[in-house]
Amino acid sequence: MTRVFLTGGSGFIAVHVLEALLTQGHSVVTSVRSEAKAQMLRDTFPNIGKDQLDFVYVADIAQEGAFDEAVKSDPPFEWVIHTASPFHFNITDTQKDLLDPAIIGTTGILRAIKKNAPTVKRVVVTSSFAAIFSPKTGNRPDHTYSENDWNPITLEEAIQDPSSGYRASKTFAEKAAWDFVEKERPNFEIATVWCPQKSNPGRTHRGLQMNPPIVFGPIHPKLQTLDTINTSNQRIRDMILGKMQDEIPPSGIHVWVDVRDLALAHVRAAERPEAASKRFFVTAGYYSNREIADDIQELLPEVKIASRGGEFPAEYFKYDNSRTRDILGINFRSLKDMVKDTIPTLQALGA
Repeated sequence: MTRVFLTGGSGFIAVHVLEALLTQGHSVVTSVRSEAKAQMLRDTFPNIGKDQLDFVYVADIAQEGAFDEAVKSDPPFEWVIHTASPFHFNITDTQKDLLDPAIIGTTGILRAIKKNAPTVKRVVVTSSFAAIFSPKTGNRPDHTYSENDWNPITLEEAIQDPSSGYRASKTFAEKAAWDFVEKERPNFEIATVWCPQKSNPGRTHRGLQMNPPIVFGPIHPKLQTLDTINTSNQRIRDMILGKMQDEIPPSGIHVWVDVRDLALAHVRAAERPEAASKRFFVTAGYYSNREIADDIQELLPEVKIASRGGEFPAEYFKYDNSRTRDILGINFRSLKDMVKDTIPTLQALGA
């Protein structure tokens, strides 16, 4: 049994990481913003005792020293899995409201581990496709995205608007993590895990144009409502509720991953020696909203969904997920299996 610190444990991705860790018998302390979030997790895992699941409270991970006390543990931690992201309110200053919190949120925990948790040997950081996707390259079919790519966005470009700032924040935060390890030479090694993410502006949330990750999969009903589920799953919800009878909207980015495979990738990036000092592009491959609609109608023939829209484009970029398959040993779930397993969890919420 390994002692693990998991940040942001009530998040959609993080709770699946937590479930994977608990299933394997590890002892986990996870950070949450409030006692209410901690209680939701206790209710989600009612048969897990305090010796295997405990909590620390970190209200704002972008504050200097936010994790200084959280990473102290008896017994001490061996792994840290950092999934938490700063909480964004109204964006008035891209540098102050987006870039700085993202960088501080990442380097802050690395600094805290180096100072207060010398037993930690591996840190896994959740990153984003935004850190590799280049708007200049875009969806060109002659380009293959892999762990060798970096988003070339500059600071000057980043501060032009919140959408660019958001993508830059993911890029700069991951680069800051690698720079920290190179310069500070801590006792631990890191690995970064990133998943598909929209490259085009997404929904507006309190002044920020979000680019939500294309991560589908089952919902833990004690942690979500139909109104608060992650943005990617909202399209499945809306199809089930009959809200796409006229036309299926565009898919956004056309690569995806099942949240359970993404969670397992985090755990294996922590436990496998050969994963040290590597980036991992965790994607199951291509999808389209049209395919999701077809799978839903096969499972729920009474649901009415439009027959047009949501198709896969004629040309698209290529991807290389061989490192994730070869080193982490991930055998990705199919889109149809994801849809089949997700529908009942949405129906449990009232869909």
